[in-house]
Amino acid sequence: MEQGIRLQKYMAEAGVGSRRKCEEWIQAGLVEVNGLRVTELGTRVDPGKDEVKFRGKTVNPPLREKTTVLLHKPAGYVTTSHDQFGRKDVCDLVKIPGKRLYPVGRLDYQTTGFLLLTDDGDLAFHLTHPKHHIPRVYEAKVKGTPDQAALSRLERGVRLEDGYKTKPARVRILKKEAEGTWIEFTLYEGKNHQVRRMARAVGYPVLRLRRVAMGPLRLEGLPEGKYRLLTEKEVRMLYKASGMKE
Repeated sequence: MEQGIRLQKYMAEAGVGSRRKCEEWIQAGLVEVNGLRVTELGTRVDPGKDEVKFRGKTVNPPLREKTTVLLHKPAGYVTTSHDQFGRKDVCDLVKIPGKRLYPVGRLDYQTTGFLLLTDDGDLAFHLTHPKHHIPRVYEAKVKGTPDQAALSRLERGVRLEDGYKTKPARVRILKKEAEGTWIEFTLYEGKNHQVRRMARAVGYPVLRLRRVAMGPLRLEGLPEGKYRLLTEKEVRMLYKASGMKE
């Protein structure tokens, strides 16, 4: 029987980053176990005995208590930890003493709305893994008013500029305004800039975009730029939606 836990799982549970990101860092040779650089994803460690270092800094044993928050992301913030242009990071908006939280997935620089941050690497991994098809709900204001043919194309799946065809989605008109139309998109995959690219593909570019829900949780009642801790019930709902065991 194999002893210990996989290195990427150990790092994710310690709050270093998502499991997927930790896998990338291991393969890039940025992680050492007991003084030796490792690049194999099958490497296992014993939290009580082995010393793990990431970029030369010791990775402490996995946190016992996980923290997950919901942030109403404002425009003008990136969701990456290292931005080459020095732009503001969403992590600057969430200050909890003793906690290092990381965004679950990404939202575009100008996109607002629902964003989870957590130190639970397993939860982040399961919520963003393509096989789990966690629904994400967006409200997009597009230029003009899409006709039924355009809406039907969006629902069936559209061919993007790189040749990828999107999976079926749910789309409905919310309201019409003088300068555009608000449309609700429910997606079951998470390609980069997907809503913007889909809308552009059918001839109705996005003017404004916000995410309002992910899985069983919605953004309702949280002011822009503010965050709140998820309740135990909400965390359990996310575990269930992503197929995780508590």
